[in-house]
Amino acid sequence: MLRYLQTKTKNKPHLNRFATISKPPNHMKHLLDQLEVRGHLQSTKVRNAMMQVDRKNYTTSMEDAYYDRPLSIGGNQTISAPHMHATALELLKDNLFPGAKALDVGSGSGYLTCAMAKMVGNTGFVIGIERIPSLVETAKQNISRGNPEVLPNIQIKSFNAWDDHIEGGPFDAIHVGAAASSIPQSLLNQLANGGSMVIPLGTEEQNLYQFNKDSDGKITQRLIFSVRYVPLVNDTIL
Repeated sequence: MLRYLQTKTKNKPHLNRFATISKPPNHMKHLLDQLEVRGHLQSTKVRNAMMQVDRKNYTTSMEDAYYDRPLSIGGNQTISAPHMHATALELLKDNLFPGAKALDVGSGSGYLTCAMAKMVGNTGFVIGIERIPSLVETAKQNISRGNPEVLPNIQIKSFNAWDDHIEGGPFDAIHVGAAASSIPQSLLNQLANGGSMVIPLGTEEQNLYQFNKDSDGKITQRLIFSVRYVPLVNDTIL
């Protein structure tokens, strides 16, 4: 889950991620309008998904729900800033098609897991994995309250992303919401041919990467921009 994001980008125009909002946002439309103006939200597909998942149902700080910044969700964890949710969904949108299978690693509040479920539709399925058991329950409660219609197409469970096999794969789209010190081979193994994964990598210096696997299983990577995430903990080496 995102705690802090640098504004520096590489090989892309500078985006002002924390530009001042002229007046306090009070609904999702206002928030999404701001993300469009800043260039984070670029497609109708992603906008429609985020519009259907009201952020106020996924944070304990409802009065600040529509600001573009991380917010507490309990357990010393945060829900990522909306511009990072928009960025991840835009990068994965071609792989979040109706009927697709998706994986959200570090599902936290359940917000992005739910937005992904909206994009894959009733014939798709999304698995959210979270290593903090209390957040697993929080996410389930948030989704039940805010978007119960997606419950048949979502599973949230406690699981270690570094394990060799995640039941339900291979996945067309994988999102990772915490920084790995190295590429988890387990996740690349679970990425379907033609699939795409978005993941932050690094320790002191971190960057967001997109990994794509072609129809023959060949993997290519692309650097997106610099970020700062909490670490993706490997429970097997604690």
